[in-house]
Amino acid sequence: MINKETEKDASIQGRVIREMINRFSNDRIIGRKLKSGELRKRMVEPEWKVPDCFTMTHIDMEYFTMKLLSSKENPNHDKIILQLHGGGYMGAVKNSYYMFAGLYNELSHGCSVLTPDYRVAPENPYPAAVEDALAAYKWILDHGYFGEQIILAGDSAGGGLAMALCMYLRDHNMPMPCGIVAMSPWADLTASGESYDTNFEKDPLFGNTRESLIYLNDYVGDHDPMDYYISPMFGSFRDFPPMLIQVGSIEMLLSDSISVTAKAREQGVKVRLSIYEGMFHIFQMAMLAMPESKKAWVEVGKFIDILMKE
Repeated sequence: MINKETEKDASIQGRVIREMINRFSNDRIIGRKLKSGELRKRMVEPEWKVPDCFTMTHIDMEYFTMKLLSSKENPNHDKIILQLHGGGYMGAVKNSYYMFAGLYNELSHGCSVLTPDYRVAPENPYPAAVEDALAAYKWILDHGYFGEQIILAGDSAGGGLAMALCMYLRDHNMPMPCGIVAMSPWADLTASGESYDTNFEKDPLFGNTRESLIYLNDYVGDHDPMDYYISPMFGSFRDFPPMLIQVGSIEMLLSDSISVTAKAREQGVKVRLSIYEGMFHIFQMAMLAMPESKKAWVEVGKFIDILMKE
């Protein structure tokens, strides 16, 4: 199913936030660092203050760390969500993803959310992110969950990583997850889709330059960017679980979502693609602050409800 919003443009709140992003990204100094991922990579945040209704468990893995967010009261053990953060494979996890985890917990009626701080480039290029995502998935399996109880969720690079992980699991006859939530998944690191040109001047975050992390990225290293564990758009989606894909209409990565949806549906996968008019890359970061992001999260909740019943 393809769901395209009928509005001609974004809401007032959406337009204001879009313009703010556009101004920051066009600043001579801040803009370059924002588009290249340098700003996020260097950003230092205070430790996230865990709301009283949650517990946050720190988990040390061999090469990375993870955080498990759980409900203090009435935890739901029917499913667990593995959240793979975005950041162009160059940025570490940020506090906003723990806020995402809180929303995922609420929308899933109390399911725990595991967020790995997987290794990133340039220090750790491919296949580090896939290896760490796999290690996190195995950790869940080793702690009493079955594949059909695991929901994969990711945005941008994390959305593509969720698909790459799923392909690896299938290829190696491992238990498959029950569903995937992908927000603006970066599924084509060759940037070959039509929207990389048609939205080049529209995208407020990555547009109007060939010096963004979309084009200059150390994650691929010496590998073929068309390797489907790097760019899952070039792989097979056969035997995949249902997917919810959300994307903004003006972002350069729009083609990734459209192409993945078309290919997966041809191969028998249930996919809901929602294109939000006038929206930018990972507009869901606005949480409940604008109508489009609020609607997107409601849609995620409905999708998770369906998975919970299966």
